[in-house]
Amino acid sequence: MTAIALIIVVIARPQSVDRWQSSTTEGIDIILALDVSGSMLARDFSPDRLEASKNVATEFISGRPYDRIGLTVFSGESFTQCPLTTDHAVLINLLREVKSGIIEDGTAIGVGLATAINRIKDSDAISKVIILLTDGVNNRGSIDPMTAAEIAKTFGIRVYTIGVGSMGYADYPVQTPFGMRYQKMQVEIDEALLQKIAEMTGGHYFRAVDNTSLQKVYGEIDKLEKSKIETREHSRRDEVFMSWAFAALVLFSLELLLRYLFMKNMS
Repeated sequence: MTAIALIIVVIARPQSVDRWQSSTTEGIDIILALDVSGSMLARDFSPDRLEASKNVATEFISGRPYDRIGLTVFSGESFTQCPLTTDHAVLINLLREVKSGIIEDGTAIGVGLATAINRIKDSDAISKVIILLTDGVNNRGSIDPMTAAEIAKTFGIRVYTIGVGSMGYADYPVQTPFGMRYQKMQVEIDEALLQKIAEMTGGHYFRAVDNTSLQKVYGEIDKLEKSKIETREHSRRDEVFMSWAFAALVLFSLELLLRYLFMKNMS
């Protein structure tokens, strides 16, 4: 019976596995630096620039589950709304809470970029990225935007810059004695500066003129920033049924020998 059991094992062809296998995972560190100045309430986006930017950023975050992502905001000043985290539910909730008017108004692009750099510079990630979104011209802050860009380059941080605002004129919010009113004003974005920041750090500059183009911009950045980390696992597959076959042969031969001796003694 033992020999028969071993023969069944041989038919099953047991194997041992010993091989190398490659697999990839995606994961980088990203800081979103978001302009929250009063002009971000302009209504050339729906419902306005700020809410449109928050909505698209939320989609971007949801589509990158393996990345650590953080959020900084700036206008005349800047602060960190959420440090780098993989808890994207918390990050999205904090993003939703962002509003214009929470800090001094203005557009301090240099300070905003510097705050983002400070949050990501010590990261040990293979790829470090800042996505800076603004709708204006640098007019506040003690840090020159190009100085901040040089610091980003030193730390190996790529900066993608996004200018949001339609071409020509847009309805901007204006505070009056009768409350907030909207009036058409010239859209002014320092595209030359944003282009230089992106070029210096190895990133790209994008212009978004409406909700659809803003979604496309984030889609392009999403494609550009697919940093793949390859891992290798070793395994090797060997046939091991021969040892079982040999054991079965020995037992079968022994059984035949015992039967022969038994029959001989009986005769």
